[in-house]
Amino acid sequence: MKRVIAVSGIFALAGLAVLALMMTGRYRGFPRETYVRFDRGTGTVEMGRMLAQAGVIQYPYLFWIERLTHPNAKLQAGEYRFREPASVSEVFEKIARGDVYFFEFTVPEGSNMFDIAHAVEATGAMRGDEFLRVASDPAPVRDLAPSAKSLEGYLFPSTYRLSHSTTAVELCRLMTEQFRKQWKKLAPGRINVQETVTLASLVEKETGVASERPLVAGVFTNRLSKGMRLECDPTTIYAALLENRYRNAIYKSDLASQNPYNTYQHAGLPPGPIANPGADAIQAALHPAETDYLYFVAKPGGGGHQFSTTLAGHVKATESYRKKPRKAG
Repeated sequence: MKRVIAVSGIFALAGLAVLALMMTGRYRGFPRETYVRFDRGTGTVEMGRMLAQAGVIQYPYLFWIERLTHPNAKLQAGEYRFREPASVSEVFEKIARGDVYFFEFTVPEGSNMFDIAHAVEATGAMRGDEFLRVASDPAPVRDLAPSAKSLEGYLFPSTYRLSHSTTAVELCRLMTEQFRKQWKKLAPGRINVQETVTLASLVEKETGVASERPLVAGVFTNRLSKGMRLECDPTTIYAALLENRYRNAIYKSDLASQNPYNTYQHAGLPPGPIANPGADAIQAALHPAETDYLYFVAKPGGGGHQFSTTLAGHVKATESYRKKPRKAG
């Protein structure tokens, strides 16, 4: 009997030694870095299963055993990145301290939803066409802009923290929430959000010079008041993008397009924003400069625009622009 007990004890000790080795030994069962996301409310058993399935730990029960030794630890939801071999204890500690993975995604001012779709797809976080599908639904801003055609204009340019499991719905929510915060600061109580943001998007696309934005807004406001067509090149480009025919340049066929966004053919503002303006462009649209300017064209050599009050002055400025020296290439 003693011999049986002794043998059993030896096996038990051996089993404990093997278990201890499995708990403390570093393991990697994935070929390249992997990501595991835990939603809120995910329990220890499910976490263990997901970690083992991803190859982060060898067996699910190892994670459960680690949990028994840390009953008061709070395992935090989020996405976690695993690149190197790690012990069960190290994996557990990573999740307990909330070492959640994210990367920064920056949307420049003046980006349209097509630009954003291309950029976010390049990160590997989501497919561009899925982002466009979600961004094409204006429902999240319907209370602000009942006539909005999409979320264009309301995807506020900023830097956002994303993970590889961020969805298009979540990203659009983050961006529209940021727009609401900025709008509340810039124009509390203003009623016609759509017109203001549409004008701001034109201003944003026409100039990157901060001091010129109120002047450009003033030109557009003056033309609108006189019933003149805005003849804004970026609207022509946007019309082509909507019809999937933009060829990286403006052609006569683009200028002749009857798309409602083409302001060479239609008077007034386009049906909605053509890009996502930043705070400065929105501010300019809210407070356009009071001038007599009706025209503007880029200055020769860059560095802003030449503004004119008459067509003759504009023609002269345009001729100067066209005569600018061409870069050798």
